[in-house]
Amino acid sequence: MPLYENVFIARQDVSSQQVDTMTEEFTKLVSDNGGEVAKTEYWGVRGLTYRIKKNRKGHYVLMNLDAPSDAVQELERNMRIHEDVIRYMTVRVDELEEGPSAMMQSRGGRGDRGDRGDRGGRSDRGDRGDRGGRDHEARSGENRPAQNADSGAGSGEAAAKTETTESGED
Repeated sequence: MPLYENVFIARQDVSSQQVDTMTEEFTKLVSDNGGEVAKTEYWGVRGLTYRIKKNRKGHYVLMNLDAPSDAVQELERNMRIHEDVIRYMTVRVDELEEGPSAMMQSRGGRGDRGDRGDRGGRSDRGDRGDRGGRDHEARSGENRPAQNADSGAGSGEAAAKTETTESGED
């Protein structure tokens, strides 16, 4: 049978127990249609890149499937109908991953970045002093770029040419 990876995102306001129940329902659905769920992983509540159906976060779940295409189509149909599933994606793969997925491996945080050594006191920055507020900068104009003296020359030449042609016709 073909192998698939399915990831679905459930709404943020459902509990993790409800997400587990949904996962069990989907697993039963696949097995009833002649397939098998090799592995399920709950990735937790994660932030979405952009809002989907007024949600900013969602419960992510991965399911590795060994199922015929009819079972996957039925699974996707049920996910489309289910009101708590805001997105899903199923991808056919050559082989299923053994062990934890890449998302579960990265849970450690920044441990793979290595030791950065002693960074010192950052003496290269020097004393920055009082930087003031935005209101101060806007009033004084200190941080505005200098105007180039040549920047207005093009429009002035065009105005002079129009004046010349107008005066020549009189």
